[in-house]
Amino acid sequence: MDEPVLQFPETPAPGTVINQGNTMSAYDKLKALNITLPPVAIPVAAYLPFVRTGNLVFLSGHIAKKDGKPLVGQLGKNMTTEEGKAAARSVAIDLMGTLDAAVGLGKIKRIVKLVSLVNSTGDYTEHHLVTNGASELFAEIFGDAGTHARAAFGVAQIPMGACVEIDLVAEVE
Repeated sequence: MDEPVLQFPETPAPGTVINQGNTMSAYDKLKALNITLPPVAIPVAAYLPFVRTGNLVFLSGHIAKKDGKPLVGQLGKNMTTEEGKAAARSVAIDLMGTLDAAVGLGKIKRIVKLVSLVNSTGDYTEHHLVTNGASELFAEIFGDAGTHARAAFGVAQIPMGACVEIDLVAEVE
């Protein structure tokens, strides 16, 4: 008996999204959403913001910020899921800024994987919904190439008390 074959959508051209029949670059889509990419954050410990090896680029964890300072909070204690989702979306914007500095958004073939750490209480269970804030934005900017594998974890604390930290792996040209 033949094994079933899983069908997945084809990956669009690097840095391109298909939107209602119009082809838009990732930069055009960001502009349409009034999103300005920030510069790469200077590491505050002994690590690099990104490392490229072969056709993969690995981005170090980026924390949620507000006005350039860590967005401090704990889901299930003093932050709602919607606030966490907005924080994760802001982290995705920072990650795109780092991707742009690393290789340029036009060279992104696929967002491969996100790992999301959500600062939360022990009984909080909506980490996946918080992380959707980042996942949905990557899909909106990169189309099918922005959909990715991911993991979302609840943790007792994140550096500087930030509410969310996300790292990323992307395939590049």
